[in-house]
Amino acid sequence: MLVYGKNVAEELLKNHKKIRKIIIQEGFFDKKINFLIEKYKFEVKICSKKEMDGLCSGLHQGIILDVPDYKYYDIQDVINDHCSFVVLLDHLEDPHNLGAIIRTCEAAGVTHVILPKNRQVPINATVMKTSVGTLDKVKVVSVSNLAYAIDYLKKNNFWVIGTALNHSVDYREIDYSGNIALVIGNEGNGISDIVAKKCDFLAKIPMYGSTNSLNASVAAGIMIYEVIRNRK
Repeated sequence: MLVYGKNVAEELLKNHKKIRKIIIQEGFFDKKINFLIEKYKFEVKICSKKEMDGLCSGLHQGIILDVPDYKYYDIQDVINDHCSFVVLLDHLEDPHNLGAIIRTCEAAGVTHVILPKNRQVPINATVMKTSVGTLDKVKVVSVSNLAYAIDYLKKNNFWVIGTALNHSVDYREIDYSGNIALVIGNEGNGISDIVAKKCDFLAKIPMYGSTNSLNASVAAGIMIYEVIRNRK
């Protein structure tokens, strides 16, 4: 997988065992990145801007890294790692949202994120760039079925809280003590009916303007920090 951009490159260079190749643009210089390249003695391929542009579709900022495809974790890792707060994503479609949520999880100390294998944006270069390298610190679990994952978590003493506009209560009125599994829905349709029925609580974030919903990553950020705030 090719990932690009200065911020994600700097983070990955610190964890240099995962890098297979480094490609930089002619004349590229960044003090921190160049220092890490020299420190770990990476071999570098120098290319023209035109060649760099042909390798990726996004803004590469003069550096591209070839790294192994992301290796997903198993749901059993949630229990084995004694996790008490996990975030589930119900078929997100936008890689920017996925990357932003992973970054928020890492910032909040959430160590595990669960997502379905099918009809879900995978971990790709855009997710890596948006998450700014925090994927090395968050375990992304891939499951064949979210309903199964919820049942598994419930059997291991998790309360499941979904986000929904209808048949829900103000997110500030919920007790977040104990083991919490927070479900964030799809950008357009929210959480699916089958997932909603398996939730112990459905939470909503009040809207005071003309907009009737928030971006998935924004809603996730509000909910994640509300859970953290109530657990201190």
